[in-house]
Amino acid sequence: MKAGWRAAMQTGLYGPGGFFVRADGGPADHFRTSVHASPLFAGALLRLIERVDAALGRPPAFDLVDVGAGRGELLSALRPLLPERVRLTAVEVAPRPAQLPGGIAWRREVPDDIVGLLIATEWLDNVPLDIADLDDAGRLRKVLVDPATGAESLGGLADPAEEFWARRWWPQAGRVEIGWPRDAAWADAVGQVRRGCALAIDYGHRRDERPVLGTLAGFRGGRQVAPVPDGSCDVTAHVAIDAVAAAAGTPYSLIRQRQALKALGVVGARPPIALARTDPAGYVRALAAAGAEAELIEPAGLGGHWWLLHSIGLGEHGSIL
Repeated sequence: MKAGWRAAMQTGLYGPGGFFVRADGGPADHFRTSVHASPLFAGALLRLIERVDAALGRPPAFDLVDVGAGRGELLSALRPLLPERVRLTAVEVAPRPAQLPGGIAWRREVPDDIVGLLIATEWLDNVPLDIADLDDAGRLRKVLVDPATGAESLGGLADPAEEFWARRWWPQAGRVEIGWPRDAAWADAVGQVRRGCALAIDYGHRRDERPVLGTLAGFRGGRQVAPVPDGSCDVTAHVAIDAVAAAAGTPYSLIRQRQALKALGVVGARPPIALARTDPAGYVRALAAAGAEAELIEPAGLGGHWWLLHSIGLGEHGSIL
């Protein structure tokens, strides 16, 4: 039976047997994020953590919360590098991985009263949302999908709240990915930070560049596939990042990952060729590191991600990047 895309994504991604709750190797088996690409990404976030910690005056307890934590890869990499006063919490719907190191809490909901840094890396693009399209009369109608095949058809009219969101945030005529559930999810997550920062890193677009045909896609085994919400693949859509930013109601900066990582010391520069003559092994290591850095800041790839950083209660220390 056909359903709206939001309900179909909710079941296909997070329901029993859903893509993100299956007992397999996890999302890293199917798509590559900055976290999986290189430990240099974790190193850059470590510098960001140090900046937020300093802005907070190095409190007795610093919270580091990873929303949409996958199998805990990021926090596992950071745990040995952080002092014990840093409390690490992974937020994920899948069961706690058996191999997850001790000292990392695992829960389904974002904790409240956070003092520190909340990070969401490619989480919002998986928050389920409905899709609408225009009929022959120019009316905005819900798009229905068969969860077993991905086949679509037009359903009933979009409700007033959906049409209001579309008029404000998606003025281009055509297919609309109605992003208010992402706005609400991010506003709720940011609202749990009492003092510190909240950082969302994701594919996205702004109001004046919405894609006419939308961005809905599926991923399985490292390859893009048809978005069929049957639990067999990731189903994702890019984030209306300006709508999400406005929904949180706190000061923010919005920059590309390329710019953010360069500000945190990831530059992607090749080592000097002279090093190859004086230290060949060191040159090879430096060249490999430069290649990994270049992947993280490539404008057409991971470097094109948006970094949305909110500052909460930091006063004159509000500028972190």
